[in-house]
Amino acid sequence: MNFDSEVKHVTSLACIILAAGKGSRMKSVKPKVLHELAGRPMIRWLIERVEALHPEKIVVVVGPDMQNLEEAVRPYTVALQKEQRGTADAAAAAMPLLGDFAGRVLILMGDEPLVPEPALRELAATPSPLAVMGIIPDNPTGLGRMILVDDGHLERIVEEKDASEDEKEIMLCNGGNYCVDSALLRSALPKIGNSNAQGEYYLTDIVDIARREGFTCEVVEVVVDHVWGINSRAQLAEHERILQRDLREGHMAAGATLLDPATVYFSWDTQIGRDVTIGPSVFFGPGVSVADNAEILPFCHLEGVRIGNGATVGPFARLRPGSVLEEGSKVGNFVELKKVRLGKGSKANHLTYLGDADIGERCNIGAGTIFCNYDGVNKHRTKLGDGVFIGSNSTLVAPITIDDGAYVAAGSVMTKDVPADALAVARNRPIIREGWAKNRREKLKKEKG
Repeated sequence: MNFDSEVKHVTSLACIILAAGKGSRMKSVKPKVLHELAGRPMIRWLIERVEALHPEKIVVVVGPDMQNLEEAVRPYTVALQKEQRGTADAAAAAMPLLGDFAGRVLILMGDEPLVPEPALRELAATPSPLAVMGIIPDNPTGLGRMILVDDGHLERIVEEKDASEDEKEIMLCNGGNYCVDSALLRSALPKIGNSNAQGEYYLTDIVDIARREGFTCEVVEVVVDHVWGINSRAQLAEHERILQRDLREGHMAAGATLLDPATVYFSWDTQIGRDVTIGPSVFFGPGVSVADNAEILPFCHLEGVRIGNGATVGPFARLRPGSVLEEGSKVGNFVELKKVRLGKGSKANHLTYLGDADIGERCNIGAGTIFCNYDGVNKHRTKLGDGVFIGSNSTLVAPITIDDGAYVAAGSVMTKDVPADALAVARNRPIIREGWAKNRREKLKKEKG
């Protein structure tokens, strides 16, 4: 079959993602590709890049007992590789799910989540029936070397352990990603053997098969400034570093000020508005959006929250999922919120826990206030109207409602609703015994002798 002439007219694209690896070096019970980068599984980063190419099909190859991985890649189809017998065996497991697809097939490694989208586009657009991604890393140790012929086409891939000293000096290494014409792939996979030290079926052998059948093999080169794949916790951390760098640069380019960028950690879905200022050592978990003109002071932890225009958070604040800070509101130092709506202009400035609450506009929550939302079995809500003042060191035992304009005196333990504009005091009268402290000291001295 004349693959070269056929490929020129092929526009269809499918993708096989190999993700069945257990990741033994990760020392983890969960599949390697489920380890997270910026708050989501690494494989979702790769899928996002693939989706940008609009393939007709995406098939993810998984191993046995990887139901969590199957959930993570939905709605895409999964193929089961029953035994880990190499990359060619994994690709073969996906072929029945491609059916009669005719076109280009990307075969990608699930543990290479940061492969650049432009490189994938170039790989998919290569006119040759076979193209392999080659990387030029800072350090090629451990990677297979790509041996080219004089015209620049790929002759073969040699693993480092099998490479000569001269071959080890080659910087162009196997990136592990392929684009193969579907007809060539169906023809070549059954021809790949396992006559190697590991007894596995390697997709790299497709290069030799294609060349024997008279086809050229293109190389798409990518220069990278980090380790390529992820096989260890250290390499996972290296990818996190690269990804965080890109996220920081993206948010700053969009109009946010980061006072110490290297100490700010974003999640993959963090949304930051314009003229937002973020101090040092701030951590954004998943599900955070920050509107324009807000300020996040140092040492804050935010997750699953929405922060309104001009709101202020921190320093040293923790905002947990389900919380909303409306325009101009303020959460100060050592304040924790969980499932709280803090109304426009309301403030909780110091040393406070607020859980499961609806707080109206222009409220002031004094230092040391606790919303007791849990009775040991169920969670209950606290409701504050507009203009409510809660004095310092108060405890509100939910369910409870403090209506508009009410004032709760400092040190109160409130278990009943408070009507609008009322003063609520719930504390014992002070007991003062003059001379008691002096008498006690003298008594203790006498007993001591």
